[in-house]
Amino acid sequence: MRIPCPYCGERDAHEFAYLGDASLTRPDPAAPDAEARFHDYVYLRDNPAGAHAEWWYHASGCRQWVRVARDTRTHAIASATLARSAS
Repeated sequence: MRIPCPYCGERDAHEFAYLGDASLTRPDPAAPDAEARFHDYVYLRDNPAGAHAEWWYHASGCRQWVRVARDTRTHAIASATLARSAS
């Protein structure tokens, strides 16, 4: 699989480290049910078949976090943006 890094251009996936789902929001640690929410956040993950937003770290390149929109069935990448500019 080739990932289009916004800084370095298209690179092999072996240059990147995969973090996971980019659509999750970290729970508020001050919430009364924070322990249960963090358990779900860390351990209960979906395994989607199709379009999915993911975090990738370009460890062997520019060392930037990249948000990648990828189809998990075909590995086709629709877009890749720097994490700091992703919303």
